[in-house]
Amino acid sequence: MTAWSETQASDILRRHEGRDGSLLPILHDVQATFGHVPAEAVPFIAHALNLSRAEVHGVVSFYHDFRHAPAGRHVLKLCRAEACQSMQAEAVAQSVLDHFDLDWGGTTPDGRLTVEATYCLGLCACAPSAMLDGEPMGRLTPACVDEISREVGR
Repeated sequence: MTAWSETQASDILRRHEGRDGSLLPILHDVQATFGHVPAEAVPFIAHALNLSRAEVHGVVSFYHDFRHAPAGRHVLKLCRAEACQSMQAEAVAQSVLDHFDLDWGGTTPDGRLTVEATYCLGLCACAPSAMLDGEPMGRLTPACVDEISREVGR
């Protein structure tokens, strides 16, 4: 991803100029461009939208999809909602976290994989479920760690 650039951020802001409720679309575009919402973006966006830094920071920190640091090359989102929890998602999650020696939200030292919690992928009938790089995975078991490991090349 690209390093923070006020020029690129200004282009993003310009694309959303005059749009009602532009903060979320701007933050999504910032993350798509820079791989995360850099700390420098918060006051920059706040000033442009005539918001306080606290308001922008509050939105960034409230939504789980916004990152404060770049994600790994692969992103695994493990569902932690009730349907998946009732189908042993915790055991699957613990197997994944142990295998890659990560905590929730962590990225492997080689930058290959980031593991994130998500709260419903809409795959309740296939619980427990996950999403790897935007592709759904269902009916996971702790043994699925080997498949995930192969997919991310580790």
